[in-house]
Amino acid sequence: MSSVDDFNTGAGNDMNASAYQQQQGSVTGQQQSEDYGDKGLDAIEKKEGVNLGRSTNEKITDAAREGFEKVTGKDVPSKFSN
Repeated sequence: MSSVDDFNTGAGNDMNASAYQQQQGSVTGQQQSEDYGDKGLDAIEKKEGVNLGRSTNEKITDAAREGFEKVTGKDVPSKFSN
């Protein structure tokens, strides 16, 4: 069964969650600091059984922060998005 089939049928979610946890724990040589935006996106990914990857998550949260700042004209505190 392919990974696309696993995603569509919901099969393999335990395997995806396990791989996700291993990836989160395997960062070596880097300081991994997650703000609330990153943690929120990680929680959504875990619930949905999807793993987009750390760099993609950063792009998503950065775009959301920039969009918020552009629309409101206010800065987002660094603990919510760095």
